[in-house]
Amino acid sequence: MENKKPDNVVFSAEGKYNAGILPYSTNVGAPAIKLDDVVGWKSRGIHNVNKEFQSKFDELKLQYQNLMREYEWNELIYNAKFSFEPVVGEIYHLYLGEDGIHFLSLIAPHEWNKEHIGTFKLNSDKKWILLHENSSKFRFDVR
Repeated sequence: MENKKPDNVVFSAEGKYNAGILPYSTNVGAPAIKLDDVVGWKSRGIHNVNKEFQSKFDELKLQYQNLMREYEWNELIYNAKFSFEPVVGEIYHLYLGEDGIHFLSLIAPHEWNKEHIGTFKLNSDKKWILLHENSSKFRFDVR
């Protein structure tokens, strides 16, 4: 009967009483071992990360659309008809001629009766910056 130990005592023949070094509780009076509920934490994490990704995606999409719009305007102006060398910093106006060809001019829209497309300024990188668009006359389809 001396070799028999009670059920609530942790005993091994090699380690003797080793309850103090075990990573889990060994006494029936010890608190219950409960696993953390990580499903809720994961769900919140996934939601927050997806929200961040969507926000970044929307931001990049808007930047892309703005870049494509700038590209379309610059391509339109560089393909327009003009017989002068534009000066950096000056303001120019894009018109649609009666023959259907776009042309660039220094003359403001209120100074004559032509179909005004937009007002632009040439920057030092030779990029045309849109200052005013006559949206009722012209529209790019940028997706």
